[in-house]
Amino acid sequence: MQRAQREGWRSRAVFKLEEIDRRERLFAGAHLCLDLGAAPGAWSQYAARRMGGAGKVLASDILPMPELPGVEFLQADLREARQLERLIARLPPQGVDVVLSDMAPNLSGEPSVDQPRSLELAQGALELALRVLKPGGSALIKVFEGAGLEELVASARGHFGTVKRIKPGASRSRSPETYLLARQFRLV
Repeated sequence: MQRAQREGWRSRAVFKLEEIDRRERLFAGAHLCLDLGAAPGAWSQYAARRMGGAGKVLASDILPMPELPGVEFLQADLREARQLERLIARLPPQGVDVVLSDMAPNLSGEPSVDQPRSLELAQGALELALRVLKPGGSALIKVFEGAGLEELVASARGHFGTVKRIKPGASRSRSPETYLLARQFRLV
């Protein structure tokens, strides 16, 4: 966290996104990004900087988030249909270039509880990405290793040209988190 603070980032989670972006060029040509589970805002902050003044980030979280330049924030629980539709209504009809999700459940420390909750959030993020991405768009979604992950990956493969799992070096080695990177969204 000290390095993140020194460099002006809101959290150390930014280094995971930065590492993935450096390898995968996630924001190349992107102008609109949707960041789910955004608070405290490091990923939104990074996305806004990477896309420059022409880009825009719409961020959402159930927790409040202080303002950031180039970021519009909506505090909402996207598991509730009305709040999800409120978010979608803020997006342009042509869709978004990148969907980010660093959402994670409140961890209990019990994998048999935490993993299914994480999977539910990841499935919701993927379903939303399928609704709002432009053709050719990308999604980066946090997932936990465990039951149901292979089915989620298979589901993504049906809608994207390339799908892979990435464990950034910035993630703690003992953490079950990994990231599903789905590129080249295609309308089916």
